[in-house]
Amino acid sequence: MAIAVALVIGVTCAGLRLGAQQPIAAHYLVGPEDTLRIAVFNEDDLTSIYTVDAGGNITFPLLGSVSVGGLTLGEIQDEITRQLGDGFLVNPQVSCEIEEYRRQSVYVLGEVGSPGIYRLSGNLTLIAVLVQAGGTTAQAGDEVHIIRPANGRMLAGPVLAEDGDPGVEVIRVSLEDIRTGRLALVTVLDGDTINVPRAPTFYVLGQVASPGSYVWTRGMTVQQAIALAGGYTSRGSNRGIRISRIVDDTRIEVGVDEDDQVQPGDTINVRARRF
Repeated sequence: MAIAVALVIGVTCAGLRLGAQQPIAAHYLVGPEDTLRIAVFNEDDLTSIYTVDAGGNITFPLLGSVSVGGLTLGEIQDEITRQLGDGFLVNPQVSCEIEEYRRQSVYVLGEVGSPGIYRLSGNLTLIAVLVQAGGTTAQAGDEVHIIRPANGRMLAGPVLAEDGDPGVEVIRVSLEDIRTGRLALVTVLDGDTINVPRAPTFYVLGQVASPGSYVWTRGMTVQQAIALAGGYTSRGSNRGIRISRIVDDTRIEVGVDEDDQVQPGDTINVRARRF
């Protein structure tokens, strides 16, 4: 819940910081079932609402079929202006806005409050989709993966990066950058799979207050890991700490200091003091 709230705050902060920039709708790629409001100054017969058909086209007076699928609003405006100016009108002035967005499907998987298929409308952002899915859980890692069909092809369902499909593009986004608002709004497209992988873990055993498994974070030191486990017991020693670690598929045991960094999958063993 706290992480979901943090994401909501991130939405607000990002909106305040980016408010002076061009609205995100300007970057939206128009597609089938979108409804456009196109106005031509002083031309009431041409000003109307147009629905994009399955082929990505609209039927526009004087021009006939105009291909708008995959274009931004600005590009559609420029294209209609160009065609109208080619023998129909002198210096046409055209504006184009979204009247109604089509419904789009995105798949949300992994460490979120409510994984599933979300049918949403509008120019989707990663933050908004994560909030819709209940935010990330306490077991979430430090990245979100946006898995996108390559070359605009649609997939039959969600896909994970580790599936190794060469026909998908994987975009990795830092959760910390999202929460702090350092990252500009990331647009999610129809058919995307959003996966929040589970964070790697490590173990702390021996003379600590709460032995067990804990979530690993990048740059974590042995001292910080032991603090997560409640610190040393009255018999615990900060000398002779050992880590059991897998290197090249072989488990080894090494001695470490408190300032050494922990790696995913490590088992930290804190020994008792010698009296």
